[in-house]
Amino acid sequence: MVDKDWFDGWYRPARKSPSPHFNARPQSEVSLLVIHNISLPAGCFGWPYIEQLFLGTLDCQADASFADLHGLEVSAHFLIRRDGELVQFVSCDERAWHAGVSSFEGRTGCNDFAVGIELEGTDTSGFSDAQYQQLQQLSRSLMNCYPKIVKARIVGHSDIAPGRKTDPGSGFDWQRYLTAL
Repeated sequence: MVDKDWFDGWYRPARKSPSPHFNARPQSEVSLLVIHNISLPAGCFGWPYIEQLFLGTLDCQADASFADLHGLEVSAHFLIRRDGELVQFVSCDERAWHAGVSSFEGRTGCNDFAVGIELEGTDTSGFSDAQYQQLQQLSRSLMNCYPKIVKARIVGHSDIAPGRKTDPGSGFDWQRYLTAL
């Protein structure tokens, strides 16, 4: 089935902002959805720094907390800002660099088969109604386009990198999100 909202892994309703930080998936499989959170600087929202990080254009001198980000090559497929704006950086048919050292059901290297969605926020900040609405709509569309993504294969970054990552954190309402799917 062809979904009119998708073209070559790009979700038409999203603002497209192509990142150079991606490569080909070793197989064409897309079977996992990973939910993250991010804010730059930590706890600050609405700034352009997240997008700049994913595009490789972040001025690491703009804030003292960015020093450790110098030279970092990272991306996600999507970012959902506090106001619900949806930005796509990498085609879902390609491998974005969001999960790092990770494993799911005994399989390592989750970037190989996962789509990564970043929510602008922190572990404890909570997330806006607009973010939940956008995330639910996007997730349903991803599940239609990539049928191997089912509810049991939607996880937090903390689930695939325990002890290393804590996001999306206690501020994320899993029941609210999954019930709406």
